[in-house]
Amino acid sequence: MREPLEETGRGGDRAKARHDVPEDHAREEERAARSALMRMAEAGDPVMGRLIAAYGPVSALEQARRGGLEPEFARREAELASASRRRLDLTRLVAGWAARYTDPEALFAAGLEQGARLVVPGDAEWPTQLDDLADRRPFGLWLDGRANLRFACLRSVSIVGARAATAYGTTVASELGAGLGERGWSVISGGAYGIDGAAHRGALAAGAATVAVLACGTDVCYPTAHEELFRAVRSHGLVISEWPLGCHPTRPRFLVRNRVIAALSRGTVVVEAAARSGALNTGGHAADLNRHLMAVPGPVTSETSVGCHALIREGRAVCVTSADEVIDLVGSIGTDLAPRPRGPVLPRDALNDETRRVLEAVPARGGTGPAAVAVAAGVDLTTALACLGGLAAAGFVEQSNRGWRLRRSR
Repeated sequence: MREPLEETGRGGDRAKARHDVPEDHAREEERAARSALMRMAEAGDPVMGRLIAAYGPVSALEQARRGGLEPEFARREAELASASRRRLDLTRLVAGWAARYTDPEALFAAGLEQGARLVVPGDAEWPTQLDDLADRRPFGLWLDGRANLRFACLRSVSIVGARAATAYGTTVASELGAGLGERGWSVISGGAYGIDGAAHRGALAAGAATVAVLACGTDVCYPTAHEELFRAVRSHGLVISEWPLGCHPTRPRFLVRNRVIAALSRGTVVVEAAARSGALNTGGHAADLNRHLMAVPGPVTSETSVGCHALIREGRAVCVTSADEVIDLVGSIGTDLAPRPRGPVLPRDALNDETRRVLEAVPARGGTGPAAVAVAAGVDLTTALACLGGLAAAGFVEQSNRGWRLRRSR
């Protein structure tokens, strides 16, 4: 990533020397071109994705700027649209790109001045799992924060859910975020109200890295009430976006953003989701990308859990209730197994089958003789007497003037 150039002094000399190297200059030119393309084309535009893959970002920028594509590429796009029965007005699309052209060097420099940094495919910090998005891979990502994006996402889980979350949902989300963080896992979410915010706060409480993927520029605080949260996220993790600084969110951009949330992590947990929910969109992307999809069950009377229950009922998501169960699914085989849930261990659990049958045959009140106990337990008298002696020594039974009975303190 290029650093802001100093006008005088050693910093300027180092930057000048670096740009004298052809490879570095070409890399910086590509980076600036991608920053311009991020403003010209909407994030996730597959046509632009294929254009960059075919010609590289610099040539793609030149074609988009002049509003004319290479004839061979235009022909292939027309054939793809026809084969998929998809309407594509390529002329109108490219004209829209050209209308939003901005000088790439100025745009790139403006982003750096705001304290953000641009990470693009091929960088050491680029998470290679994003390449699974193919034509819809981000052209680049603006980052604001102290963490390294690639390292933060190596062991990460996405937690998403309803904005209008219930107290139950926010509690579960925060506990999942904290539990994952305590076990060395990062949390990825969208920074929204409800489940997203609770998941981020849980991770922060555990001192873990968390990544907020925005549907606007990294310098735009949306929702505005999360200003303090985003400040904390920048200190312990990252705020990232596919959109240039200054861009404001729109409804379609939230849905486009969801594919990045799903692609960055090893799996996605849907904590609460109504029948129509953006969180289900994220879950769909996770399933399409062969990531683990998990859902938290809620009260059957809760509308905000309808979507989660549908995912589980249809077999599309695995039911999870704790951070251990999440890690059991997304972690390494043999090393991240969740402990099997067990009830409380009772003293009688250590008894063998015969002794347990004898104990069950002893009345709680009154008393009975050893012969009656033997018959009720289905053992011979000698065995019954031996078992009764052992149970008395262990404090389970006692003798009364009417025979054997359960010890009342038990």
